[in-house]
Amino acid sequence: MTRSPQLTRRNVLRAAGALGLGALLSACGADEGGSGGAKAAGDGAWSFTDDRGQTVTTPGRPQRVVAFVGTAAALYDFGVTDQIVGVFGPTTRPDGSPDVQAGNLDVSKVTIVGNTWGEFNLEKYASLRPDLLVTHQYEEGSLWYVPDESKDKIAPLAPSLALAASRAPLDKVIARHADLAAALGADLTAPRVVEAKARFEAAAESIRQAVAANPGLRVLACSAAADLFYASNPRVNSDILYYTSLGVDVIVPDKLDNLGYFESLSWENADKYPADILLLDNRSSTLQPKDLTNKPTWNQLPAVRANQVVGWNSEPLFSYASSAAALETLATAIRNAKKVI
Repeated sequence: MTRSPQLTRRNVLRAAGALGLGALLSACGADEGGSGGAKAAGDGAWSFTDDRGQTVTTPGRPQRVVAFVGTAAALYDFGVTDQIVGVFGPTTRPDGSPDVQAGNLDVSKVTIVGNTWGEFNLEKYASLRPDLLVTHQYEEGSLWYVPDESKDKIAPLAPSLALAASRAPLDKVIARHADLAAALGADLTAPRVVEAKARFEAAAESIRQAVAANPGLRVLACSAAADLFYASNPRVNSDILYYTSLGVDVIVPDKLDNLGYFESLSWENADKYPADILLLDNRSSTLQPKDLTNKPTWNQLPAVRANQVVGWNSEPLFSYASSAAALETLATAIRNAKKVI
């Protein structure tokens, strides 16, 4: 499918921190064969209905899974370990350290099929003999980080499965990743999974309590690039959408770009939405506070002057274990923040 470069999910995420299109489809609650869309298909066959509404069937439970690194990290947290043989997407930084998208996944134990946008080594992928390819869906029907130009060569090698990653609250998206993990053989009653869920729920409650104890704070989710400052739309990002359900007052930009991800602001207008707390996209592709000291408007933002800037992974990892820390960080920031606007 040909799309204008200005309207692609890739360019949105390369430039800013908003999560994109795609919805959690009705498969979440309408499957016929058991929890989360997985069911036996006879003769030991395995199937799962993904968030494109497609039922993926394999002769048996997939044993060799290649996944987008963020999806793999979430499945790993739920206990899918041995089946993940390869990953694609931002896995390691230039210095060799794991990218934030890798989460708790041991990247030394998987084959990296591609590490940047558009990079997907077809020969390496084929050599892994994959049973299943798993990734996220942002634009309807799309496969995140699977290059359009080679998707027709990738598709015949293994069935693909996509989980929606936006326009549904974080807890619901995590639940879908748990469904898939269970279908792949993970034990969701394992102590580490149960403990992680309890920690996540406690962190969510701590946000509610922090908002009640320190009311009136306004929060802006944002991302910084050399030429533009992006105010993200909390109605799209699954994590920010969830935070609003917990009572956090997250600013909604009033002049969103065409796909509704964010509002693009010149640095001269970066003060359009004053906030008490900034959630600043902390992915390696974006500028961080140390990179912004030469931006006069950045230095004058009330939250920056008050040192109330919180790192925010705009592509959250959809597991209880990896999301709990982000919730705890936000709760602490709200609890300790001062009203500055």
